[in-house]
Amino acid sequence: MATHKSAEKRDRQNKKHRVRNISAKSTLRTKVKAVDTAVESKKKTDATSALKTAVPALAKAASKGVIHKKNASRKISRLTKKVNALK
Repeated sequence: MATHKSAEKRDRQNKKHRVRNISAKSTLRTKVKAVDTAVESKKKTDATSALKTAVPALAKAASKGVIHKKNASRKISRLTKKVNALK
């Protein structure tokens, strides 16, 4: 356990950030899964609308530090490719 005052504060902050990051990652996975299921069922309109919600969520998670920026970029690219392949 932390013994210094600053280390105790850092511990409290880490716990808060951890809960927030877990929630954000769960939301991201749900949105990405929505795109994947729409692509698998070959529904172009559903896939594009799901992609429109997933892309900003991935970008925001990257800007907040929940996931790495290149990780978000790679996921956005791959999802966009899948949706565009439905044509």
